[in-house]
Amino acid sequence: MDASHRDRLALESRALVVVTGKGGVGKTAVAAAIAHLLAGRGRRVLLLEADPRESLHRLLGVPPSGGDLVDAGPRIALLNISPRAILDDVVRDKLKIGALSRRVLASPIYEHFVEGAPGLKEMMLLGHALLVTEGEADHEADVVVLDAPASGHGLSLLAAPLLVAEVIGAGPLGTMAARIARHVADPARCGVVLTALAEEMPVIETLETIDALGERVGRPPELVAVNAVVPPLPRQAARVGGEAVHLWQVRRAAADAALDQLRRRWKGPTVLLPLLAQAFGPEMVTALAAALEPQLAREEP
Repeated sequence: MDASHRDRLALESRALVVVTGKGGVGKTAVAAAIAHLLAGRGRRVLLLEADPRESLHRLLGVPPSGGDLVDAGPRIALLNISPRAILDDVVRDKLKIGALSRRVLASPIYEHFVEGAPGLKEMMLLGHALLVTEGEADHEADVVVLDAPASGHGLSLLAAPLLVAEVIGAGPLGTMAARIARHVADPARCGVVLTALAEEMPVIETLETIDALGERVGRPPELVAVNAVVPPLPRQAARVGGEAVHLWQVRRAAADAALDQLRRRWKGPTVLLPLLAQAFGPEMVTALAAALEPQLAREEP
């Protein structure tokens, strides 16, 4: 059935989806699954990554980006990009004259400014996403799915535009920062997805991030995605018993306790993604997207 005739998904109308979470919870796989799902619904998706170690390409089964745009499937493009490189490109674009821009970029004053200005490089990453969806970049997309840094740095990333706008104020950078801050703060345009595991520490960090988002960015997340949830033990297996069955029961009980803790404090949309047998790669992304779609459809207001 054509995407326009299916139930609308949460996140489907957003121009930017930022995926973050505690390190090791599978946020990169969740970001890839969201991109895969939205592309399947007919949206042109840019999957954006800032980690120089590059892992998204392995999930998508394509070559590494290395700063270049990579075709990662129907309606999906992958880009690994450095926030510093984005800022340098802005300088080149504004100065126009090659010799002048090279002199500025090589200047110690510029270097100190870039490294010392709080939130500036992080803001440029969000700024690039905004330009892409508004047709002001070399490449276009309907939605950018950003595989953001882990929770602490991811929160700093989301708070960066407002910080830069307050510090710099007027001028081109201040104006740009205020524009990006409005974009991030608008739940109709920007969706924030927090990824967790059904374990005590990831849940605690997720709840702390939810509180911090409200304090520093002025909004809650769009969604909490709990990844790699151990399924309930089948009745037949429970009757067999044994060490493996006992371990399964222990892990499921721990997962239930962590999920109860999450639900007591977080009343917003939550999706549970199953523990998968697939190896790290395209098959895992497809399976995650299949598990995610019906739950997102239920969570749409």
